[in-house]
Amino acid sequence: MADEAGTSSQSFADKQAERMKRLRELHSKRNEARQQNHKEVIEEDKRNKLPSNWEARKRQADWIMKDEEARKEARANGEDYDRVKLLQIDATEAERLARKRKKKNPDPGFADFEQATIRQYNRLVKGIKPNMENYEAAKEKLGAAFYGDRNTILQGLHEDKKDAVDRLVEDVEKQIAKREKYSRRRMHNDDADIDYINERNAKFNQKLERFYGEHTRETKLNLERGTAI
Repeated sequence: MADEAGTSSQSFADKQAERMKRLRELHSKRNEARQQNHKEVIEEDKRNKLPSNWEARKRQADWIMKDEEARKEARANGEDYDRVKLLQIDATEAERLARKRKKKNPDPGFADFEQATIRQYNRLVKGIKPNMENYEAAKEKLGAAFYGDRNTILQGLHEDKKDAVDRLVEDVEKQIAKREKYSRRRMHNDDADIDYINERNAKFNQKLERFYGEHTRETKLNLERGTAI
């Protein structure tokens, strides 16, 4: 009888221990699921804060990085990368890419300065080659503040590097030099002396000034001052 009671008590203790073990496992799984769910919520919130074209931009950046690596490898092997790249493309695909490039950046002019600004912005952005290593390092360093929102204080979080500043200065100087090559042609200058009677006579006088101006400047000044002999 005592043996049966001892066996029954031991069986109950084993069942109780088994139940407690299962309960601890359930608690552990629940906590793990809660943490995983919280992590997914954070990741989804980050994705929602990204621009709508983020995936396309990331794919383009990855392609640029791979293209640069392949170009460096070809240069190290003494090969012409453009030629090697073309050897991997058939004639039909090459023709399609040529048509696409031709249609990609037409120059229809612009109707207002807003369109001109957008066109210039797109042209400048295409020339940017992102450094994905620095991007990922900054992303890991800043954490949630990397994307920022209206409550994020950016002061002191980012420090511009000297080479980045130099690239910016070089790019601005190139824009200034390019802008200086173009000037709007003025049909009429209000400050110029009126020495013509009609447009045809004005063009004739300009031609005379271009060829003989430096030789007759002194005589012209004397006539205007009334001191000509």
